[in-house]
Amino acid sequence: MQKPPDTPPPVPAGGAPTAAPARGHVLVVDDDPTVAEVVAGYLAAAGYDVARAADGPAALALYAARRPDLAVLDLMLPGMDGFEVCRRMRAQGPVPVIMLTARGDEDDRILGLETGADDYVTKPFSPRELVLRVDSVLRRARAAAVPAGPPRLLEGAGLVLDPAARSASCRGRLLALTLREFDLLAFFLRHPDRVFTREELMREVWGWDFGDLSTVTVHVRRLRGKVEADPAHPELIRTVWGVGYRLDLPAAAGAPS
Repeated sequence: MQKPPDTPPPVPAGGAPTAAPARGHVLVVDDDPTVAEVVAGYLAAAGYDVARAADGPAALALYAARRPDLAVLDLMLPGMDGFEVCRRMRAQGPVPVIMLTARGDEDDRILGLETGADDYVTKPFSPRELVLRVDSVLRRARAAAVPAGPPRLLEGAGLVLDPAARSASCRGRLLALTLREFDLLAFFLRHPDRVFTREELMREVWGWDFGDLSTVTVHVRRLRGKVEADPAHPELIRTVWGVGYRLDLPAAAGAPS
């Protein structure tokens, strides 16, 4: 990524104090010092407390010392790639992750999302847009952590979701869902038998008015692999060609609306 004009002052590695309470603690992991400086500078200017690491081991050490609210993680790191760093972070507890990489191939994007990344940004990118992505992912993660209103189970077609506990099962089998897969399935269960475009799903589930719509496609495919008896011939999450996706529930099942 070329360094953009009017770059904010650089943030020293390890983070920088802020005059007012920070909006959140973000860990930026990138072995390119220019990229790390630009990303950290824009995030600090937006009110975030930022820590920086140039490789996987350093990132994991900072992560263990102070759990970030979100990680901006480069894919191509020396020694240990971003996929492995993400896996090791997630093994210690949930944390929102935005993958940052020069590799824009669909396979890499899919692998990043399958690893559990909440967003995937390809270099070159707009630092201001990245800040908006950080804002959006954190806002959704915090809203999920503190559900509004009294908790209520979402049920239908053998699916049971507990929004308060962030747990889900299918026909009695516990589902291992990522943060965004859970949110997507919960949204479908709240609005069964209604077709949503990918743009609508991105706005309602991700909270974005912009972004790569293949993110929605990948998550739908991953979700089908976990809830459908035969993902190649889905009977629950249907594709409505030329429009989008719809959750079909048996007439006797029903779900909260």
